[in-house]
Amino acid sequence: MRREIDQARALRLLLKKFMTRVAPVAAAASAALLLWHAASDRPAPGNAEPAPLIFSQSGATPSATTAGSASAGGATTGGAIATQQAGVVSTVVVGRNDTLDAIFRRMALDKADLAAIRNLPGIRQSIDFLKPGDAIKLTHAAGEVRELTRKVSETQTLKVVRRDDGFAAQIIENPVETRIRSATAVIDSSVFQGAEAAGISDIVALKLANIFAWDIDFVLDIRTGDRFTAVYEQIYQNGRYVRDGEILAAEFVNGGKLYRAIGFKGEGGTLSYYTPGGKPMRKAFLRAPVDFTRVSSVFDPHRFHPILQLIRGHMGTDYAAPIGTPVHASGDGRVSFVGRRGGYGNAIVLAHSNSVSTLYGHMSRFASNIRVGTHVQQGEVIGFVGMTGLATGPHLHYEYLVDGVHKNPQTVQLPGAEPLRAEALQRFLAAAAPLMARLEPTPGPAAAANVTAKTADPTTPTAAGRAPTAAD
Repeated sequence: MRREIDQARALRLLLKKFMTRVAPVAAAASAALLLWHAASDRPAPGNAEPAPLIFSQSGATPSATTAGSASAGGATTGGAIATQQAGVVSTVVVGRNDTLDAIFRRMALDKADLAAIRNLPGIRQSIDFLKPGDAIKLTHAAGEVRELTRKVSETQTLKVVRRDDGFAAQIIENPVETRIRSATAVIDSSVFQGAEAAGISDIVALKLANIFAWDIDFVLDIRTGDRFTAVYEQIYQNGRYVRDGEILAAEFVNGGKLYRAIGFKGEGGTLSYYTPGGKPMRKAFLRAPVDFTRVSSVFDPHRFHPILQLIRGHMGTDYAAPIGTPVHASGDGRVSFVGRRGGYGNAIVLAHSNSVSTLYGHMSRFASNIRVGTHVQQGEVIGFVGMTGLATGPHLHYEYLVDGVHKNPQTVQLPGAEPLRAEALQRFLAAAAPLMARLEPTPGPAAAANVTAKTADPTTPTAAGRAPTAAD
């Protein structure tokens, strides 16, 4: 038995040595064979097509995409220009720093066609102004452009077609329809979870949070059982849902307290939100100047300092957040100090109107444009979260002072923006009345449901990919 095992082991060693010597020879022979095939296999003339980063339009068949094999196409929408002989139909997705010249080179298309298209009157900007993600549909054969189509706006499409006497261009109008939807959501764990359950897109939920951000802390104040209602636009085109528009009216019940907001465009055309009585929802200051994960330390004039190990008042609020999180100016103001400031580390002090000043400490770095004397606007990025100075972890230390006296940033009464006056207020009140009616709950069992309105088209997807369940 031992002898048979030794013989088997010796056989395996011989086989291993043989394979070690033969493997390189076999690999070289295989590579030579592949190179010989690559050199000898030539494509049939006339059938070569470039392979750019494109995808062919669905529905095209081999017989329809071979140059010269298809018959002339029909007229475009409106019948102004007619399509010539069909060819390969490709949709090009514009990449970063892409140009039409680059796309034509990539697809081996005739540059003379591009020059002729560009010279058509009135379309130069529509054809040359490209953004990443734009789609351009090209019909081409043997390097010759037969048709070019691209959407230049939400309501307009440019179509260029080759005719016997050259290219012709047409702007096709694609009108949109605005529908008004009312939906109510009840919060179980978060605003976005409640919105999803009610068929409300994340974009609308985020806009709603921004409307009430001055009155509600959406990290600390949200409770199970809170609810909100949004009356907002939905944009349709040719009967199909396109996107959500602006919020026209909204209400939020937070901890039993009711907040309502009505959208209104003033003389400048900017949409702003006001209470039903015409007072602005926007306050002169943000409640929290950073997107934080938690409040790590509250305002406490008698706090025991964790590093100094003594009683030292904590005259602001600490918002824990990852290093590098943007810090925003809580209100319009002027930079009165920027630099290193003792235990605050890298700090900025902003001077605002009405004898208010704010301080931002422990930042990792400042925004590049921040200098003493720089004027900043509410929401502008002034620096980034860090842990410089006396800090045990990454966070923003934020202080709010009135006439040099510290106030609790989380509870201080924030001054509002300018209210509507005289004629503007009257126009607002007239426009607000029908929107207020839409915020009223529907009587009966429907009032308790997440969505309290009629369904317009249950098969049309919402921005979150769901069918709307409460469109008017």
